[in-house]
This record gives sequence, structure tokens and C-alpha cells, in this order.
Amino acid sequence: MLVSRPDSSPAGDRAACRTAIRAGSKSFHAAGLLLPRSVREPAHGLYAFCRVADDLVDETDDAAGRAVAVVRLRERIRRAYAGYPADAAADRSFAEIVAAYGIPEALPLALVEGLEWDAHGRSYRDIGELHAYAARVAGSVGAMMTLVMGVREPDALARACDLGAAMQLTNIARDVGEDARMGRLYLPLDWLAEAGIDGPAFLADPRPSPALAGVIARLLAEADSLYRRAEAGIAALPPRCRPAIRAASRIYQGIGREVARNGYDSVTRRARVGGWAKLDHALGALFARPTTEKIGTPPLAQTAFLVAAIAALPVPATSRGLPSWWDLRGRVLHVLDLIERLREREAFAQTARSEIAR
Repeated sequence: MLVSRPDSSPAGDRAACRTAIRAGSKSFHAAGLLLPRSVREPAHGLYAFCRVADDLVDETDDAAGRAVAVVRLRERIRRAYAGYPADAAADRSFAEIVAAYGIPEALPLALVEGLEWDAHGRSYRDIGELHAYAARVAGSVGAMMTLVMGVREPDALARACDLGAAMQLTNIARDVGEDARMGRLYLPLDWLAEAGIDGPAFLADPRPSPALAGVIARLLAEADSLYRRAEAGIAALPPRCRPAIRAASRIYQGIGREVARNGYDSVTRRARVGGWAKLDHALGALFARPTTEKIGTPPLAQTAFLVAAIAALPVPATSRGLPSWWDLRGRVLHVLDLIERLREREAFAQTARSEIAR
């Protein structure tokens, strides 16, 4: 998917990225409606580039073509960081965003490494290896999103990586049959073996079974533990960003609950969260849930390299005013929250009702 428009102005690029997200990820778009515009627009640009990356690899039919796509992706990232991005809206927006928010090149390169593992048809021996995959394809995106929100504290970044990994595990649990029909198996091989399931035999003839349901339930339990860890980090985000991140978390947790309602059959059925349910999750996300988890819990071993890459990069010159903004935030945003929360809640509800009516 090449996100491009004849209008190559920054405004035209942003409009192209918004359109791509609205068409390509309804869950992300629904949650993103709760973000303040100053964050929503760069988030759309960032996510649009990540979608481009995923589609370039995923939509290529053969292994050789996927390998070429990975090489081209790395070159597009290099060009974006060098300041002369490819002639596409997503690339131009991405180049602007990584410079403005001090996003280390290691983060998008980690994403591409995960996509390369997909291209090679890699399987995962245990949950640790699967966490390493989720760290790359989703934890990296969570960390980049956190930087776009103006947050660079290691503990908050660790929790953002937890949330990204949890969402990826949920995706895997939901898409077991779809992935198997494409020749892909992400479930930990040792869990399958413990359940008496032969991985290659399942790929040759994917069918639901009580044993498979147990493995999927186990994976969703792992995801739930990460969602709980991530909840503690949301309080470290700017107040006006918190509802959107809570909404995204709860929508994805809702997917896991739908999988459970389907008897953990992700082979013949695909769990979906409907429009009204998304609206309910999003409105509920305006209020925090109590949690006993601590924000200072160390990052997963598999995501620690992402947090370290950010810590090693100085804050860019364009963002050096950030600490004073954080000081000002405490005095100003409390009042803004009181004024705008009701307005944004009503605006979101109206937009969501319009989306559902379509």
C-alpha cells in the first residue's frame, strides 16, 4: 500500500495518512478519535508508514519478493532519516515525525526485522521467542507512539512496549486459522507439543480442537498479564492522551473476550468487536481502572533494547523545550481537561454514531 496523493504538501500528506488509517485499521481509527489533534496527526503519519511496511512484505507472494521488500524498506527508512524520503505521503510524514520527536532509527528497524521474520516463515519455540517477535512488530510501535506523545521516561516506555506486545498476542490468538492457511504458525511450539499438537500437521490441515483451544486460551492469558502491566503506564501519559490509549487497550482486550466467547475457535471463526462495542469501550476509557501493578516493573527482557535505544539518543533540538512543557502541563492541563473532556466525549460519540450508521 503506497500512501500517496498528487498534493505533496504537508497538509496533503497528512490527509492521505488519515485516509489510509481510516480504511486500513478501524480499531486504531476509533481509538485515535480520542487523541488531541496535536498528537493524532503525527500518530496517523507514523501508523501509516508502519502499515506501508507491513503491506509491502505481507502482500508479496513469494519468499524472494518478500526478501526484496525488506531490503527496500530498510532503504526507505535510511532515506527518511537522511532527510530525503521516498516520494510518498507516508514516507514524507514519517521523515518529519522521526526528526521532530527524536525517534531512534533502531525502532523502525526493529519493526522491519520482525517483518523479515515473517518473510522467512519463522516459527517460535517458546513464549520468550514469541515475545521477541511481538517486541519488534508491535512493541516498537508502542514506543514510537509514546515518543509522539512527548513522553521519554523509561518506565512509561516499558509499559507502552507491554501494551504493544499484548495487542500482538491478541492478534495472533484471533488469527490462528487465517495465519495457518497462509502457512504461518505463531503459537509457541512447546505449548503445542505439550497439548499433543504437531505443528506441521496442523498447518497442513488446520482444524479447531479442545487441545488447540487450550493453547489459545493460554496465549490470551499471557496477553492479559501484559495489559495489566501496561495499565500502570497510562497515568504517565499526558492527560488528554490517556483515553485514547485506554480505548485501544480495551478494544483489543474485547477481541480476546470474543475469542473466548467463540470457544477459543480461531480456526473457523474470526472474533470481531462491533461498532457499538468500540464506542462503549472508548467512552469507558475516559475513566481509569484501578490497578495494583507498578509502573516501575522492569521491561520484558525482549523489549529492553527498545527502551535502551531511546535512552541513548539525546532529545532533538526541536524538542528541547519539552521539560518546561511538562512543568506547565501540571498547571494548565488540569483546567483544560475539565473544559474539554465533556466536549471531546460528545464529539467522539457523534463521530462514532456517524461511522456506525455507514
